[in-house]
Amino acid sequence: MDLYQQLLEQDKQHIWHPYSALGSDLPVYPVVSASGVRLQLADGRELIDGMSSWWSAIHGYNHPELNLALENQLKSMSHVMFGGLTHPPAVELASTLVDITPAPLNSVFFSDSGSVSVEVAMKMAIQYWHDKQQTNKQKFLTLRSGYHGDTFGAMSVCDPITGMHSLFNQSLTQQVFIDSPTSPFGEACNETDLKNLTTALEQHHATLAAFILEPVVQGAGGMHFYSADYLNKARALCDEFNVLLIFDEIATGFGRTGRLFACEFSQIEPDIMCIGKALTGGYLTLAATLTNTEVAQTISNGDPGVFMHGPTFMANPLACSAANASIKILQQSNWQTKINKIESWLSAALEKCVTLTKVKDVRVLGAIAVVECMEAVDMKIIQAAFVDKGVWIRPFGKLIYLMPPYIIDQQDTEQLCNAIFEILND
Repeated sequence: MDLYQQLLEQDKQHIWHPYSALGSDLPVYPVVSASGVRLQLADGRELIDGMSSWWSAIHGYNHPELNLALENQLKSMSHVMFGGLTHPPAVELASTLVDITPAPLNSVFFSDSGSVSVEVAMKMAIQYWHDKQQTNKQKFLTLRSGYHGDTFGAMSVCDPITGMHSLFNQSLTQQVFIDSPTSPFGEACNETDLKNLTTALEQHHATLAAFILEPVVQGAGGMHFYSADYLNKARALCDEFNVLLIFDEIATGFGRTGRLFACEFSQIEPDIMCIGKALTGGYLTLAATLTNTEVAQTISNGDPGVFMHGPTFMANPLACSAANASIKILQQSNWQTKINKIESWLSAALEKCVTLTKVKDVRVLGAIAVVECMEAVDMKIIQAAFVDKGVWIRPFGKLIYLMPPYIIDQQDTEQLCNAIFEILND
């Protein structure tokens, strides 16, 4: 048995992969190196990455500036606890995040994954109302087709029917769900969407701590794009009914939609915002939850006078250094022009998919492209077919989507798109 087969056999015996079974027959492909937009497999094949490693590696792989940032940080310390201590990378990153996010968000809580940043946001909202002597406000309003993570609080605000967590419904807190907005992106919020939101707030505001949603783009829950004006209406209604507004920008942050943050398509700001994924350029896991002065000071001056959360690897210096470097690379690049080009390349190259009988819809926004099929794809067949075409695309359900690194060129973008067309046409 060669080294390649031995590795696969050991993997199959011992390792669980995301949303998979131990010993699953679904193929896994050993990666031995990655550079730019390419993944090098152990068998010598090279794949163009259309996923940015689940939307995080926005600058591609093995980036010299990100590598150097980590090498320099390692010379001083890789980690130190954040309880009672601080360090320059965390202070610099917090200051930068306050500068680049919506103006009212001036307090930063670091955590170690996007899902945990959602847990933090939910705990913040509940503790805020506790310290306002409104302890009955414990529930959350959210959208169907939403996805916010795999931990328990986050699962409770993911779609309970079409989502990935229905198995746990009896254990999860029962939240308040309303239909996903039908108002298309680029158009005003329609009356049906406005009525659904208004009715839910009228009926449940007394027990609602916050309304949590992914602004403009619903990610893993369905890759759905909707009207930014819906956010304007949500802000006004949340203010009217005394409910906090939480934006989950974990998937949409750092330029993916064509704006630095998706909420910038609207005229409003949230009370709490979650960010992660692309925060470190895909190098290390790190997330943050930002909030405004009202929420932060209410919690800090309430009972017990501290926010009740504290991850072991909170504000890890290596991760913060990677994030500082990644944000600088983004800011110093002409990223808006890059995203606009990627959007036009994706739109042009995927247009022919509309003609396929297997395809229900094709949609593109920024560096996000979605080909929605009539039926769920067969992962065992389609994953191998994409690899044979020299591309790394990881569909789910009925959705084949692309979120490539921002450094991708037109030729590689078209090869990704052509692979989708050819495989669906076969």
